[in-house]
Amino acid sequence: MATPRELLDRYWGYPDFRPLQAEIVDSVLAGKDTLALLPTGGGKSLCFQIPALALDGVTLVVSPLIALMKDQVRQLRKRGIVADAVYSGMRHSDIDRIFDNAVYGNTKLLYLSPERLLTDLARERIRRMKVALIAVDEAHCISQWGYDFRPPYLRIAELRQLHPDVPFIAVTATATPEVIADIQEKLEFGEREIFQQSFARENLAYIVRRPPGKEEQLLEVLRGVPGTGIIYVRSRGLTKEIAHRLGRRGIAAAAYHAGLESEEKDQRQNNWIDDRLRVMVATNAFGMGIDKPDVRSVIHYGPPDSPEAYFQEAGRGGRDGKISYAVLLYHPSDGERLIRNWEYSFPPIPEIKRMYRALGSFLQLAVGGGKGEVYDFDLTRFSNNFGFDLRQAYSGLKALEKSGYILLTDEVHQAATLQFIVSKEQLYDYQLKNPRVGKLVKSILRTTQGAFINPVQLREGTLANFLQLTTEELQRTFHKMKAEGIIDYVPEKNGPQLVFVEERIDPDNLRIDEKQYNFLKERARHRIDTMIAYCESNSECRSRLLLQYFGEPDPPHCGICDVCRKQKLQIPNQREIYDRVHQLLTLEKELSLNEILATFKRTESPEIAHVLQDLVNEGLVIQQAGKLRLP
Repeated sequence: MATPRELLDRYWGYPDFRPLQAEIVDSVLAGKDTLALLPTGGGKSLCFQIPALALDGVTLVVSPLIALMKDQVRQLRKRGIVADAVYSGMRHSDIDRIFDNAVYGNTKLLYLSPERLLTDLARERIRRMKVALIAVDEAHCISQWGYDFRPPYLRIAELRQLHPDVPFIAVTATATPEVIADIQEKLEFGEREIFQQSFARENLAYIVRRPPGKEEQLLEVLRGVPGTGIIYVRSRGLTKEIAHRLGRRGIAAAAYHAGLESEEKDQRQNNWIDDRLRVMVATNAFGMGIDKPDVRSVIHYGPPDSPEAYFQEAGRGGRDGKISYAVLLYHPSDGERLIRNWEYSFPPIPEIKRMYRALGSFLQLAVGGGKGEVYDFDLTRFSNNFGFDLRQAYSGLKALEKSGYILLTDEVHQAATLQFIVSKEQLYDYQLKNPRVGKLVKSILRTTQGAFINPVQLREGTLANFLQLTTEELQRTFHKMKAEGIIDYVPEKNGPQLVFVEERIDPDNLRIDEKQYNFLKERARHRIDTMIAYCESNSECRSRLLLQYFGEPDPPHCGICDVCRKQKLQIPNQREIYDRVHQLLTLEKELSLNEILATFKRTESPEIAHVLQDLVNEGLVIQQAGKLRLP
């Protein structure tokens, strides 16, 4: 049997593990329940993927994000590892086939969304599987103390009834002490090992800027910090707007958000990874599962609503160990916006009940029906039809989700699927009678395999372009062929889906735990207040503030954040250098590095150059076209 290091080298091409990975893998292989807390970029997935390959049987991976599941399955398959995923919105026949492969085939990793995990079908099949390991990804979702609580996670421990001797591994990058305790309790850990790497990122400089104009500050950061960057913004429209403005300034940038077509997402992501794009301007839909080591700057156009979200997104910079910059642009109105959004996020309980009643009408679902059913869901149309504020409607549905009634998935793209349900001879006769579909059928058969045996995925946009049709014309042809009994066809879907976890009840009998609801509301406000305090602080090391939030006792000052650098400038020699450079640039407007160095003693040049680079990185001096100037 191959050793973990041999598997690591064979499938990933890495000569050795990162810190703590080997110890975590050994704990899992020893059959112990294991909790792994590693910072973003610390290689959490390998901690259960390597044991999955080393153990005999299938590893079940519970993950809350459909896009992340699909991405990890795709990456594993590229490495020759048999992996699959089951999540909301899939056809019953596809779910059935995937479960059968896990029971009778050689599936090594089976990813499941938490709401799919404990359906009757899943329980029956999992009972029959040879399960080697159960992995819980994003394990902080199990805790109401956490920033992304998911009620279906609370039932994961029921898998112990089906496979009592199978060990669990739980992994997360963001967990406070309360969440760490909660994970172990809710997953019913027995003999356990806990591995916690410090969340400190010694090469990541945290910086907060409060500029009068954010766009100009963006440009100054990108001029001062060469290399690849990510800019996080709060809306889809802003991704396009900022990417366009950067492009006009000669910076290769693209927008990325959940509403893009899958092919467009992949193309932009690959262009960025391969350095054909310098900057990705994105919503928080970007970054999960993407391991680009040389990201030099992660800029937030405004603060997210929790330190956990900020820490995870900022942590995508500098995974190669070289100095990188996490820059947060803040205006007092940003704090007001966070508080206003928080107020919208917790609508009154009577309003939530009204939303539940409206759902039944919107989906034409009677009391007593709907359990396990999946509906394509247009939140905007639902809100407009029933007079709800869009933000409050989303938050009300999320409150129903946290109470265990429904599940509202993130927006996902599902490719179209097609299967020929006639014989090859019958299909040939059909083409003779309908010559216009001949080229279409030949294109499908040439670009796919097994379309007579299983449903195959189609890229409808690409296929329509090749055939010189609109996508709508192509879909009408497919619907006609389906009506004539030639194919089984499911068109592609974009958008969120709504799942009834329990059968619909009379809205008057809806029960929302007011105590729990208020607890979640208070915790959300605490995270927002902590984020605002982080942005407005001028006296405390920023790395230290974040580490204290995550429960690290007496963390050291990082020495490289904006606060630490300003404190360094209080050292007389550095203060004198800054004052002299400031005076020079005030008089001369702009000078080259050599022109500034020439005003100091030659023996001082290395130290002066180092301080100047600090001033550039800090944004106190701007470097452009080989010249230095004041902001």
